[in-house]
Amino acid sequence: MNASFPQTRFAPLDASGVALPMDLVFIDGFVGETVIGIFEDELHDTQPVRIDLQAGVPRVRACETDRIHDTIDYGVVRERLLRLLAGHRVQLLEALAESIAEMLLREFGAHWVRVAVAKPRKFRDVESVGVVIERRADEPRAAQRADRGGAVLSLIGAGMVPGAD
Repeated sequence: MNASFPQTRFAPLDASGVALPMDLVFIDGFVGETVIGIFEDELHDTQPVRIDLQAGVPRVRACETDRIHDTIDYGVVRERLLRLLAGHRVQLLEALAESIAEMLLREFGAHWVRVAVAKPRKFRDVESVGVVIERRADEPRAAQRADRGGAVLSLIGAGMVPGAD
């Protein structure tokens, strides 16, 4: 990723359905160390991961106020990334990316996020491998679940079973 991001299709809409301006706060090229993977050689020693993220908010107030409290403070996001890398218990980059996306949506008030997580030089002949995900704050949580059965279990828990009359 780089700073010339394409227009997001997840911009919030006003009452008439017109897309509102979306400002993107981003971190590009964050590299941290963490234990992540599924193979025995990945489960004990830290390895580098590269994280690129974009957090979209409708027209950041800081553009007018020039105050850090009126935007997403990327310094605070960086600190949260460091803590997350030190304490997560996931094995897959997909799950790590989901944790980062949820953090940005919940803790920092982003309306839309794009998160890329990569392992640089995982293989000698490949620059990096990884995943890119996008999430919206107004997306139902069941739709964000990676497991396909999650949505069905949510419906069952609510007393509704798909296909039942």
